[in-house]
Amino acid sequence: MSKKLLFSIIVVLLITNVATMLFWKSDQSESPVVEDEKIDTKKPVATIDGDKVSYGDWMKSLQDNYGKKELKNIIDRQIVEKLANEENITISDKVLERDIALLTTMQGPTSKENLEKLEQKWRSDILYRYQLEALLAKGIDIPEEEVQTYYTKYNKQYHFDESVQFSHILVSTMDTAEKVYSELENGASFSLLAKEYSIDEDTRDSGGYLGFNSVNTEFLPSNYFDIAQELEEYSYSEPFVTSNGVAILYLHKSLPEIAFSYEELKPFISNELALKSSNQKLVADPLWEKLDINWVYGE
Repeated sequence: MSKKLLFSIIVVLLITNVATMLFWKSDQSESPVVEDEKIDTKKPVATIDGDKVSYGDWMKSLQDNYGKKELKNIIDRQIVEKLANEENITISDKVLERDIALLTTMQGPTSKENLEKLEQKWRSDILYRYQLEALLAKGIDIPEEEVQTYYTKYNKQYHFDESVQFSHILVSTMDTAEKVYSELENGASFSLLAKEYSIDEDTRDSGGYLGFNSVNTEFLPSNYFDIAQELEEYSYSEPFVTSNGVAILYLHKSLPEIAFSYEELKPFISNELALKSSNQKLVADPLWEKLDINWVYGE
């Protein structure tokens, strides 16, 4: 990745305040799961030189090592959902979309289907985070002047610039570009063709991937954004002349600008300041006492 491209990505992330949005557990990652119907619980789940590991041993190990943590996570989420419904705590779609847009910019090239799955999980995590924050902040008053001062100073951090996720194939002549375009039309991989033909040394090895770029960036030819406006997501352009050669552009994803007024941000800023003033951690533990909860690990 070129230094210029890296810098443009960093600018986008800083502007959208990435640090405040990475709230979910960093130690949780997606891992392959064996479908239940493929597991015969009566047979060993593994053998080591004839020594067997039974299904029961496996389940006990999972429960001993992860059971309490995962069960608590389920209870935490149900507590927050129940109390948020009782308190009529709702989160605006605009805030959810801004945070989803931010997280989308942190993804590499992703298929439409996979991105939709990620967005579904993100939406659930974001909603939980904001509802939890509101529940913990309830009853803690923050002066209006303090909220306004914070907004004046930091409101740009909540702003999301219009951003576009590109790949490109850059060649020297229109003849070469038309040859590449013909191969694309016949079903060839855009990424593989970029590795074979592109003269852009900064992106060639990554299949021509340019990442997410703000429409205000100065690091890409301006006509890239003009061409992108005519494309549907997950589609490529016809060859066109640019300042560096002849390009074919692939549009992965386009994200619109999202900006907020003071009134839209006021409740979220108030909650942030309330938790900060009370040294509250963003955990659901204090909410357990509000409900009658019994679980296998005790009271």
